Amino acid sequence: MSPIVILIISIVLVVAGILVCKLHAFLALLLAALVAAFLTSGEALDTYALDEAETEFESLFGQRPGDENTQAEYDESKIEFVDKYKAKFLKRSPMSRVANGFGATCGKIGILIAMASIIGKCMLDSGSADRIVRTVLKKLGQKNAGVAFMGSGFLLSIPVFFDTVFYLMIPLAKATRIRVGKNYVLYIMAIVAGGSMAHSLVPPTPGPLIVAEEFNVSLISMIIAGCCVGLCSSAAGLTFAAWRNRTMEVPLRDSADAKLEDLEAQTQKADNELPSFLVSLLPIILPVLLIAAATATDTYYKNLSDGQAPAEWLESIKPTVKTLGDKNIALILAGIIAMATLISRPGIDRKKMATAISGALASGGIIILITSAGGGFGAAIRQSGIKEVVAGSGGDAATLGTLIMAFFLTTLIRTAQGSSTVAMITVASIFAPLALAPDLLPYHPVYLALAVGCGSKPIAWMADSGFWVICKMSGMTEAEGLRTVTPMSIVMGLVGLLATLIGATCFPLV
Repeated sequence: MSPIVILIISIVLVVAGILVCKLHAFLALLLAALVAAFLTSGEALDTYALDEAETEFESLFGQRPGDENTQAEYDESKIEFVDKYKAKFLKRSPMSRVANGFGATCGKIGILIAMASIIGKCMLDSGSADRIVRTVLKKLGQKNAGVAFMGSGFLLSIPVFFDTVFYLMIPLAKATRIRVGKNYVLYIMAIVAGGSMAHSLVPPTPGPLIVAEEFNVSLISMIIAGCCVGLCSSAAGLTFAAWRNRTMEVPLRDSADAKLEDLEAQTQKADNELPSFLVSLLPIILPVLLIAAATATDTYYKNLSDGQAPAEWLESIKPTVKTLGDKNIALILAGIIAMATLISRPGIDRKKMATAISGALASGGIIILITSAGGGFGAAIRQSGIKEVVAGSGGDAATLGTLIMAFFLTTLIRTAQGSSTVAMITVASIFAPLALAPDLLPYHPVYLALAVGCGSKPIAWMADSGFWVICKMSGMTEAEGLRTVTPMSIVMGLVGLLATLIGATCFPLV
C-alpha cells in the first residue's frame, strides 16, 4: 500500500479515535501505529532496514576505514553487519516494531518528564514558583508578563528540550494567573511561542544541530541566524497570543500535579514565608547550565585541529562535566534541589513530600505514555516509506522555491508523525546533496536549514507530544489546544518562512 494512503488512514484514525470515539490519546495513537505497521509493505520495510543498518554501522565504526583496516575489509564488515541487521529487523512483527518505537521514545524522555514533573510540583508547593513570579512582576510589571514568559521560554529551550521547559515554566504561569486574575491564555501561549521556536532553530537542541551538520553550516552561523528568525517568529506568536487572549478564556482547572486551592493558598503567603529568589530559580537554571557546559565541551573537542592537544585543565574536568551535563543527571540534580527546598519549608514533612511526589509522578506518567505512543506512531510512519515518497516529489531547481518546498515537506512530515526533530532530520537527509553543493545554491545553506526548522512548527496537533504536554499540564482541553496552540504554530512557521525568504533575497551571504 502507498505510504501516502497509510499516512492518511493513520491521521484519520487518530483524529476520529480522539474526537469521535472519545478514546484516550494513548489508545488512539497506539491503534493508528499498529494499523500503519500492518499496512506497510515488505519492500518499504526492506528499504528502511537497509538505511537504518548503514546508519548504525557508520555511527559505530565511522564512514571510512580506520588505520588498522583496509577499504576492502571495511566494506566486507559493512556488508556483513548490514545483512545481519536487516535480517533481524525484518523478523519483527508489526507489534514489535511499534513497541520498539514506543520504547525508544520512552527511553529518551521518560526520566526527563518524570523529574520535570517532580520539579514543577515541588516548586509549586514550596512557594518557589510564586517567588519567581512576584520578583519578575515587580521588575517588569504586570503588562510585560507575556514578554517575560516568551523570552524565558526562548532562552531556556536552547539547551533544554521544549517539553521539559514547559514543565518547568507552567507552574509560574499558573501562579501568575492566580495573582493577576486573568491572561492565562496569554501566559501559556507566550511560553510556547518562545520555547518552541528555539527548539527548532537554535543549536544545541537536536533538530537544528543535526540539520546544521547535514548542511555543513557552522554552529555559530546557525545560532545567530536561528536567533534572528526565531525571535521574529516568537514575536509574531506573542502577538497572536495577545489577540487570542482577548477573544477566549481558559480557566484554571484542577490537575493531578496542582490543585487550585493549593495554588491560591500559595499566593496569599507573605514574601518572608517564601524561599529566596536564587534558591527558587536554581532548579530551572542548574540543568540549563550543566547541559550547556557539556555541549560547550563537546563543541570545543570537535573543533580541535588534527594533532592539537586540548587544554590540560579541561581534560581533567571533562569526565565530570560530561556526567553532570547528561540531561537525565542534570534534571535529577535539579529535582533533588527542588525536593530539598520543599522539605525545608515550615509545615512540610516527609509524608507530605511523598504525597506531593506521588501526585507529580501520576500526572507525568500519563504524559510519558502518550508521548511514547506518539513515538511508536512516528516509527510506523517512517517505516512505511514516507521519506522516499517525499524525496521523489522534490525538484532540482535551487531557487527561493526550494526553500518553500523544504518548508512544506517538513510541515507534512511533522504534521503526520508529530515530532519536529524527526521531521527536520528526514527532510535534511533529502536536501543535503543540494546544500553540500554551494555552486547550486544562490544563497547560504543556512537559509535552507532555517526553512526546514520553520517547517517543523506547523501543525501542532494530537500527533505531537508537545501538544499533549501543553494541554495536560496547562489544564486545556484538546479543543482549546486546537484553537490556541495549533493556529499559533501555523502563524509562527509562516512568519519564520517569510523572514527566511527575505533574508535569502536581501542577504544571500554568497
